[in-house]
Amino acid sequence: MDPMSQFELSREHEEFRRTVRDFAEATIRPHVAEWDKSHHFPTDVVQKMGDLGLFGLTAPEEYGGAGIDPADGPFTSLCIAIEELGRVDQSMGVTLEAGVGLGINPILTFGSDEQKKTWLPDLVAGQRLAGFGLTEPGAGSDAGATKTRAEQDPSSGEWTINGGKQFITNSGSSITSVVSVTARTGISDSGKPEISAIMVPAGTPGFVAEPGYDKLGWHISDTHPLSFTDCRVPAENLLGERGRGYAQFLATLDDGRVAIAALAVGLLQACVDLCVEYSLDRQTMGGPIGRKQGVAFQIADLEVMLHASRLLTHRAAAMKDAMLGGGGPSMKEFKQAASVAKLYSSESAVTATRIATQVFGGYGFMEEYAVARFYRDAKILEIGEGTSEIQRMLIARGLGLPVE
Repeated sequence: MDPMSQFELSREHEEFRRTVRDFAEATIRPHVAEWDKSHHFPTDVVQKMGDLGLFGLTAPEEYGGAGIDPADGPFTSLCIAIEELGRVDQSMGVTLEAGVGLGINPILTFGSDEQKKTWLPDLVAGQRLAGFGLTEPGAGSDAGATKTRAEQDPSSGEWTINGGKQFITNSGSSITSVVSVTARTGISDSGKPEISAIMVPAGTPGFVAEPGYDKLGWHISDTHPLSFTDCRVPAENLLGERGRGYAQFLATLDDGRVAIAALAVGLLQACVDLCVEYSLDRQTMGGPIGRKQGVAFQIADLEVMLHASRLLTHRAAAMKDAMLGGGGPSMKEFKQAASVAKLYSSESAVTATRIATQVFGGYGFMEEYAVARFYRDAKILEIGEGTSEIQRMLIARGLGLPVE
């Protein structure tokens, strides 16, 4: 059967979902409120996620990964894991999403054999984390405006990096091993800046992960601004082809958009679960509030958004798995599906948390209730891995419209 028309998960995928859900319920949920309040990043739990094999779902066995055949849906498995973690806590979900999609994937896709042998085993095992340094103060959606520079010593071949990055996930924890960053390395033949990707190991002199942000949401996630001052790394730390760094990172973001959609699906499922439970327990005017159409219809709308978001996400994930198997859709079709899934799911998640907070009434405004945390966490889904505006632009271009 055409994988793009098959939206029912396999028995193996459903069993895997239950495994991750049990882990999240037992290991993460009891501590989420405390971690969120203290902005604590639980590296021990991240490593337990590694022990469960979550960071190796899309990696080959030679680097310690699961070596899942594309026909069995390795990328779909990753999305399921992100969804189930995100259902309990969005920060832990994005830790996995960024750890694989932004940390492991660029090295696995574009790295040399030596780079893969050096970095991937610990990353795939979840014992270490890698970051993805693209965004800068003046280069967000316009990543081509990168100001960070890397100059190569003509005699030694070493790169000297100067500049800064911001909003970088998994970049400053005690288990972060390396950050891949984009930097200007010259001028291309067309006269445009030549942007390359370079790997910078944690602890390299001149590389500083500045104090973490005081964020609106994702309090448990590790997020830092980075600075590079005469930071020198060997020539062999160039990741992929010189001058192709921008294109490499754009390709990385396509997968990441589907993964963020999966994170949004987890949040939507949490909103449905919480609202159903609360509307059955909360008594007013002689009965549960769930019997009131004003409440019940809103929860019904959440269920519709959940199903639509999950189907769009699973479809895009199935397309990616088909491509990994050497067949399936074109890259253009996958890009379109990724943007559609990301746009709809992320905006639905933001709407869902607003509705869930309203269903809970005054209690929804209290931090002791999970809906308040999800309300804070949701907004970034419309921004990270390409804003909603960028997704609309990409979708419109995919339709052949000359939008700028």
